[in-house]
Amino acid sequence: MPTPPPARDGRRIRGDASRQAVLTRATDLASVEGLDGLTIGRLAEESGRSKSSVATLFHGKEGLQLATVAAAREIFLATIVEPARAEPRGLRRLVALLRNALVYSRDRVFPGGCFFAATAADVDSKPGPVSDAVRAAHTDWNGYVEVQVRAAITAGELTIDQDEAELLAFELLALYEAANARSLLLGDERPYALAAAAVRGRLLAAGASATVLGALEPR
Repeated sequence: MPTPPPARDGRRIRGDASRQAVLTRATDLASVEGLDGLTIGRLAEESGRSKSSVATLFHGKEGLQLATVAAAREIFLATIVEPARAEPRGLRRLVALLRNALVYSRDRVFPGGCFFAATAADVDSKPGPVSDAVRAAHTDWNGYVEVQVRAAITAGELTIDQDEAELLAFELLALYEAANARSLLLGDERPYALAAAAVRGRLLAAGASATVLGALEPR
């Protein structure tokens, strides 16, 4: 008979559960107030835990902030990127990514809208591991969208040249970011419909099939 896997230590399980619960509160808080305001004391107050217990979980403010960025990135990937991977590379996956991003912001997966848009202002001119983590998330997301644009061009789904791929990806992401910011500022969902229409128009101008673009509208 195969040897059964060792039982997990109960304290480890409880510790993991506590860490996850605190990180859920931390990502929500940082999406509204930014990473600079995310301290051991502030999070202890918000989560109803002692400072010492939070400090033990994350080993200081920087550890807490890094863990919060990592947790937010996992949610971003699970909400936007992983579902889009059900679609083939190229235009269909690009449309799914953009639709999922609009829904992620509109439905307030984080109360402050897009976590990475909310925290970028905290780190845009600062060095250090936390800034590096936020920048890496932005770079990877922007790069992945551009990869799908390039795949669509290669497949003949877009009629623009490869040297226009970076610009198109930039424009599409700028429309998403504008919808996120304007919706938060005005307390209105209308910017998401406007962004979807603008993205559709830009992709149509780049040679995309109107049939494929029908899936863009956030539901």
